[in-house]
Amino acid sequence: MAKKLVTFGEVMMRLSPPGYEKFSQASSFELVYGGGEANAAISCAYLGMKAEHVTRFPDNALGKAATQFLRKHWLSTKNVIYGDQMMGKYFLEKGAVHRASEVIYEREGSAFSKITPNMINWEEVLKGADWFHWTGITPAISEGAAQCCLEAIKTANKLGITVSGDINSRNNMWKYGTPMQDVIPGLTKHTDVVITSSRGIREMFGIGSDEDTFKSLSKQLIAANPNLKKVAKKTRRILSASHHQIQGKIWNGETYIKTNMLNITHIIDRVGTGDAFAAGLIYGLLHFNDEKAIDFAASACALKHTVPGDVNTVSLENVIGLMDGNITGAIVR
Repeated sequence: MAKKLVTFGEVMMRLSPPGYEKFSQASSFELVYGGGEANAAISCAYLGMKAEHVTRFPDNALGKAATQFLRKHWLSTKNVIYGDQMMGKYFLEKGAVHRASEVIYEREGSAFSKITPNMINWEEVLKGADWFHWTGITPAISEGAAQCCLEAIKTANKLGITVSGDINSRNNMWKYGTPMQDVIPGLTKHTDVVITSSRGIREMFGIGSDEDTFKSLSKQLIAANPNLKKVAKKTRRILSASHHQIQGKIWNGETYIKTNMLNITHIIDRVGTGDAFAAGLIYGLLHFNDEKAIDFAASACALKHTVPGDVNTVSLENVIGLMDGNITGAIVR
């Protein structure tokens, strides 16, 4: 039977100039939808898992359109709720070669930012799930979103469901008066698997120093959070906006595992690659040993760089093929 993933977080409209045009050149914008947690759920759905995303959309045509987008990509939306009128959005100017991408957010006052814990029955939502996933973006949006996220995590613990958190720090998002250092540790102590970075561990938890390696920081983070079992990260080497290298790393409490470096020479779309890594790790840890799981995560992440839009729509066969060394891109007939 297919494993089931439940995710929780905001879904936004993404508006981009066509191709690699700059904002100043654009006379139209291409529209897709995306959000870190929903992106991970969609990736897992394309890999063959059951997946559901829980969110709050505006009660208007845009909210319904976003719901249709999730359904189109194999997600259950039975626990999506509606209210208010504003859809969060962001504008993306895609970079190329030596010109970096640029993102402008418009999400304050969105329907999701006004969510409160009494709007969701997490015991009902999580019934039958194998995994729950959250990111550090959600508790940064509003106090209500943070409270909902904590309630979901604690309910997952109660039901014996594995919890993962992708929690890299974004200081500029925390605008409602409570710093991330007062929120993220409380969520992490109930989490089984964390995806983060050396800087994230230092900034969010006050652990370690600049001299500490990721392995050392991961050991310290697990020691401070007895429920935490694994700490993972992706390392990105940027040679240009169009040429990156990706490597996966994981500390599982006993062994430190690193993948080979994957060379991505012609990037189509970088957005959502971290979510593809998270989805690959979730799928991998549910189906493989830790060494194969981190390899699967890095391969899924690398393949997302070839897919336009926020979401990774590659198949299980695509990821396994890259893991097995198929890097030619030859036509499959």
